[in-house]
Amino acid sequence: MEDIPQPASDPYDPGDSVRVHLGPDDPDSRFHGVRCEVVDRFSDNLDRETGRDSDRFTYRVRSVDGDVLPVEFRHADLVPKE
Repeated sequence: MEDIPQPASDPYDPGDSVRVHLGPDDPDSRFHGVRCEVVDRFSDNLDRETGRDSDRFTYRVRSVDGDVLPVEFRHADLVPKE
């Protein structure tokens, strides 16, 4: 059975190293596996709908080659970089 990486239990902070982890059917799956640094953290009220506190966070990330990715990712889409 494959070991599936899990997002951090706490919100990521700017400067944290993460890896994008998306399923093959996700419209942004081309970014799966990209190693990044968190640039900005934003919050909204999605957690009120889902009941999961971490769902309120989205992140802007920069790939290790220096480009800010054109997509903001939800907390569940990022895993700590190993």
